[in-house]
Formats: sequence, structure tokens, C-alpha cells
Amino acid sequence: MRTPWIRSRLLLCLIFLVARFEPAQAQSLDLASSKVVDLSHAFNAETIYWPTSPSGFELKVLHKGPTKAGFFYYANAFCSPEHGGTHLDAPMHFAEGRWTNSDIPAERFVGPAIVIDVAAKAEANPDYLLTVEDISAFEAANGRIPDKAIVLLRTGWSSRWPDKKAYLGDDAPGDATHLHFPSFGPEAAAWLAKERHPNFIGVDTASVDNGPSQDFLVHRIIGAANIGGLENLTNLDQLPPKGAIVIALPMKIEKGSGGPARIIALVPR
Repeated sequence: MRTPWIRSRLLLCLIFLVARFEPAQAQSLDLASSKVVDLSHAFNAETIYWPTSPSGFELKVLHKGPTKAGFFYYANAFCSPEHGGTHLDAPMHFAEGRWTNSDIPAERFVGPAIVIDVAAKAEANPDYLLTVEDISAFEAANGRIPDKAIVLLRTGWSSRWPDKKAYLGDDAPGDATHLHFPSFGPEAAAWLAKERHPNFIGVDTASVDNGPSQDFLVHRIIGAANIGGLENLTNLDQLPPKGAIVIALPMKIEKGSGGPARIIALVPR
């Protein structure tokens, strides 16, 4: 007499398990069938830093050539501010008491990539801000943005690298009050933080706030939610709207507010 009841319970459990684990299976990592896309600019003398940064990237050769023992040896020393080139903004960059660079749990640096493309809108308006409506349109076309994703904004600005004036909108040294480039809007950032809980947001411009911003609300919003930022990305045009996996590994600087990063994406072939 209880057999149908038991079968019903087992069926409900099976449905629950499929619903619970299907997204993870769909995002499983298969290196053999994936293409690796480098989302990072190389660090060199042309690397773009924020205009108020007192210095840029410096590389000093310590030794390059044969040693006294007769074998070849090559080593350098480098110096760099935390915030320049392809890099991490830790939450504490603009939010006191939140995670520093070394506090961010390692598992947060790996996640499903969501790529929202506003390149056409940014071309028409270099100060364009991502809106909640843009996110809604993305989800209508591609499905819900999963929790713990790495949400990337493609503006097309990486094609201007490393032309500082074209990339930043102004190249006056020491002055960050006349910049022009697109990025996330505060309302969109707040919505993502509250409704989708991403591990990171990232952009192919110099900041997760757009160029004219002087109050850096996006930095403050995501920092307060312990969400990191990834800035100065490239090759976002090689990623699909969804389906790729991002691995975003910064130099682990204890108590750092950020740091240089090598960021890659694994894209299904």
C-alpha cells in the first residue's frame, strides 16, 4: 500500500537533485575541448595607469647573460603601483573594513563568465553607463545571470590600448577630471550586487566607474558588498555572452588594495 508513496518521494528527490546539480554540470570544465583566451594586457613601459599615479611600470635588469660558471642566467626587478594595467581592485580599495587582496577567498577567482556587450552604445556615447535595462535585455536573450558569476562588460575600448588619450579620453598628467570612457552605472552595479551576487565585475576600460565619475559610486557599491573589480581587460570580443569560465589570478599582496593580474578565460570550442 505504501509503494506508490515511496515512489513519489523518490521521484521528487530525483527531480530536486537534477535541478540542484544541472547548472554545475553544464558549466563543467573540459580543458581538452576549450580554447584559452588571454584577457590581460602585458605590463611594459606603455602600460596605462590612473593619471594621478606617481609612477608606472618599471623593469630593471638584474642580470642577463653568462654567469661566472658559464651558464646563461636572466633576472629582473620590477616596480609598479597596484592599480594599472590589467589588475584587481580589492573590495577595500573603496570600502573600509572589507576584504583586502589577500583576504579574498581563492575560489572567488574562478567562475562562469557573463559578457554584456555595449560596444555599439559606447561608440555612440563614450561616457555610456551600463543600465539595469541593459542587464534585463541580456537576461531576456541569454537567461538568468547565475550567482557567483564574473560579470564582464565589453565596451570595445581595449582596441584603443595603449593610446592613453584615446583610451582615457585625456592624457593630461596628474589630472583625472577630464576623462571619458564607458563603464558600469551605479544603479546597474547595485542591482547586480543585490540580485545576482557576482564574485567580480570587470570591464575593458580603466575603471568600473566611467571616466567622468568623481564620486566612484560603483567602486563603493561593489566594495561594500565584498565584490572585487577587474579593470583594463582585453579580448572580451572573443568570449560568448555565457558559457566561458574565467580564471582571474592577481599577485597575492598581503593587505593590498589590489594588484596586477593575469586573467584568462576558457571558452568551449
